[in-house]
Order: sequence, then C-alpha cells, then structure tokens
Amino acid sequence: MKNLRFALCAAACASMLAAVSAPAWSQTAPAPAAAEYTPKEGQMGKDVMWVPTSQVLVDRMLAMAQLTPQDHLVDLGSGDGRLVITAAQRGATGHGIEYNPQLVELSKRAASEAGVSARATFEKADIFVSDFSKATVVTMFLLPELNARLRPILLNMKPGTRIVSNSFDMGEWKPDQTQRATEGCRTYCEAYQWTVPARVEGIWRLGGGQELVVAQNFQMLEGTLREAGKATQISSAQMEGTRIRFSVDHIAYSGEFDGRTMKGTTDKGERWSATRVAR
Repeated sequence: MKNLRFALCAAACASMLAAVSAPAWSQTAPAPAAAEYTPKEGQMGKDVMWVPTSQVLVDRMLAMAQLTPQDHLVDLGSGDGRLVITAAQRGATGHGIEYNPQLVELSKRAASEAGVSARATFEKADIFVSDFSKATVVTMFLLPELNARLRPILLNMKPGTRIVSNSFDMGEWKPDQTQRATEGCRTYCEAYQWTVPARVEGIWRLGGGQELVVAQNFQMLEGTLREAGKATQISSAQMEGTRIRFSVDHIAYSGEFDGRTMKGTTDKGERWSATRVAR
C-alpha cells in the first residue's frame, strides 16, 4: 500500500514538473488573424469625411472624361481606390493620392485582386504638396473650399487636361458639362467636367490687316474683330483645351492653338490663321 501511494505521488509530481517546464508556445492557442480593415461611410479624414463613390457614378465620370488607354488618371483623395482601379481595367494607367494609410493599403489589395496592380498605383500623400502635373485626367470627390484651393493648380496644367469632380463645382470656373446618375446611385450622384483651357487672351493679327482682340475668363472668350477701322463683336467664343471657336458676322471660325499661332477654317471652307502680337 505504501509503495502504491509512493508511485501515485511520484506520477503526480512528474506531471506537474512537465507542465511547468513545457515551453510557453506549446500552452498558448494560436492568435486569431488580424481582421482586414473596413472603412466606414462617413468616417473623418484629414480634410473630408470618406463616402464611397457609387460605381455607376464612377462609370459616368470616366465617360465624361472620355478616358482612353492612352490616358494617365490621377484621383485626388482616392479613398478605396475604385476610380483608379476602374480606369486601369479600361486600359489606362491610374494613380491614387490618399492621406489615410489604411485606405492606401486597402486600395493596393483591391488592385491586386483585380489583376491591375501594374496600372493602378497608390500612395499615402497630401494632395496639396503632390505633383500630379503629368496627369491627362484628374478626378476628385472633395469639398468646394478644397476645389477652390486646387483651382489655380488645375488651371496651370497642360491645356486639354480633363477634370471631373463628384458633386462639387469650381465656383466661378463653370463646368463644360454636368451629368447626373439616376439609377444605382443613392447619394452624391452628380458630376462636373472641365477641360483646362489654353490661354489666348491678347491681340492677334490675321491676314488682310484684320486684328482679333480677345479677353478670356477661364474657357469663355469675348472680344472684337477689327478691320479698316471697324470693330465687330465676336460671339459663341470658347476654348476647349487648345481648340478655339468663335463667330463673326454669321461666319463660324474654328481652329487650334499650338502655343504661338492659331489656325483653322471657317464654316465657309476658308482657311484662317492668326499670330499673337500683344498680350
């Protein structure tokens, strides 16, 4: 009996010793995998709250921009990356600038899952200190005061660059077109589009002693055509990137500005050209 008691005691002591000396990792259950970051609609960011752009409005914005595979799109405040990723799926290259690092990583994963990581890139950065001057299309979903701060930067981009904004305009710079998505969009369903205009204000000399005097307010033009001491008001005058159009005495002029000269044709089939002599 004494031997049995001794054996049981020895076994219990051995068991306790094994438990104490066992390595800690063998006693701890594996930690659960970290949950993937999921943004919440309305969460606050650096300058704006995050609200996703509906896919139907994404498609509408890219159509308004006339996006092609030759374009490079930059999305200012790219959020979950869907605009950049959709542009990449259409063959363009896209780059998202986003201040929230978690949204940046979420966008990178989404681009990888969509198989477009080579054409859709993202960076954590401040849009007001970033260089996006090489973009041919700029998209954004910001606030009016932020659009106003960006406006001088956008107007200084290469003429012909297309700008599309979700829901908020550019104040005095009136859009070239406005469209609204009706089906499949619950809130923030309107988009505005602008084309950066070339600057053509000044005095231009045409053939036959004519002078075209142009004043410019963003893409809108006004002025007169002078000939033999007579000044005739121009009408329907506007820039679309580097393309110009105006009418004088029921003759419609259209042409292209190449940085130094303007040249084109009238609706009568006549060619015209002009050289700037003063700003």
